[in-house]
Amino acid sequence: MSSQFIPTRVFYEPAALDYPLGKRLVEGFRQMGIDISPTTSHNRVTGIPGKTPAAKYREAKRTLVIGVRRSEKFQSCKPSAHYQLPLVTSCPGMCEYCYLATTLGKKPYIRIYVNLEEILETASKLIEERLPEITRFEGAATSDPIPVERYSGSLKQTIEFFGRQPQGRFRFVTKYTDVDSLLDARHEGHTRFRFSLNCAEVVEKFEHGTPTPEERIIASGKVLQANYPLGFIIAPIFRFPGWQEAYRRLIEHTAQELSKRAPSGWSSEEMTLEFISHRFTSRAKANILGVFPNSALPMEEDVRKFKYGQFGYGKYVYQPEEILEMKEFFLEQAKIYFPEAQIEYFI
Repeated sequence: MSSQFIPTRVFYEPAALDYPLGKRLVEGFRQMGIDISPTTSHNRVTGIPGKTPAAKYREAKRTLVIGVRRSEKFQSCKPSAHYQLPLVTSCPGMCEYCYLATTLGKKPYIRIYVNLEEILETASKLIEERLPEITRFEGAATSDPIPVERYSGSLKQTIEFFGRQPQGRFRFVTKYTDVDSLLDARHEGHTRFRFSLNCAEVVEKFEHGTPTPEERIIASGKVLQANYPLGFIIAPIFRFPGWQEAYRRLIEHTAQELSKRAPSGWSSEEMTLEFISHRFTSRAKANILGVFPNSALPMEEDVRKFKYGQFGYGKYVYQPEEILEMKEFFLEQAKIYFPEAQIEYFI
C-alpha cells in the first residue's frame, strides 16, 4: 500500500501563520486543492463530520491541524527516554488497540506543531540542565511522525539538530515506510530510528491503514544502510493459537532481510529491541468498542490481571505466568536471531 498520507481537510490556528513552516504548510495545502479553514485552537477542533463514533473517528484520521505548541514543558517518557519531544500528535493509522484511545479520545485528528525552533530551544535548555549526562528525547510518544514528514520536514530538521548536540540523543518509532527523505540527514549516530513490528496475523486483523510487516522490514534495511542506530519494538504482543510460530517467523524474516542489507562490519550489538505485551484500560476499551463495534481484540477483563500504571490509571495485562512464558520465548528468539542486540525491556 502507499505510505503517503493526504488529508481530506486541514485546519490551522491563525497564529501558525506567524511561523515560516505554518505559512508554507497552509499555502501548500491550498495549492493541493485541499479544504482548509481556520480554527481557534488546535486542542478543540469543530467541523470534523460524522454521525457515529466510528465515522467521526475515520474522518478525524483524515484531518490535519496546523498548530502552535504553547507549553514549554515536556512530559517525561519512561522507560525509553527522559522527555517526550512534541513534533506531531496522532497518526493516520487505524490500529484498533492503540493506547492513545485512552488519551486522545474518539476523534484523534493529526496535529503538526509549527514552532519547531521554540520546541528545539526548549530541548537545548533541558540538555544543558542535565550536563554532563546525556539527555534522551522520544519523538513518537503520542504520534507517528513519518506520515506528515513529507509536508513539514520537521523530523529531518530535528534529526540534524540532535546531530549537533554532543550530549543530546533522539529516538522515534514508526510503522510507516516513507523514509527516503531522512536517509541523507546528518544524524551523526545521535538518532535511533525504530520500527514498530508485528506478525502478519496481527497487522492484517488490527493495524488498518498501515504498511505490511514486509514493507516495514525493507524500510528498516534502508535506514540501516544510512548508518542510523536501529531498533525494533514488537508490540503489542498477543497470545493466540500459533502465536509463537507467527512471531518466530517475523523475527527470523527480519534477521534475514537485515543481513542482506547491513553495511559491512555491522553487528546486532548496535541494535535495540523492545517488547510490549498487549494491555488495555477500561476507558480505552469503551472508546475502542465505540469506534470498532465489531472488534475482535481480546479485551475480557476476567482473564486478565488488573495493574496500576505509571500515570495513575489501571490497566488489564496478561496473567503473570503468561507474561513470563512470553518473555522467555522472546528473549530466546532474540538470542537466536540477534544475539548481540540490546534488549531494553519486556513489559
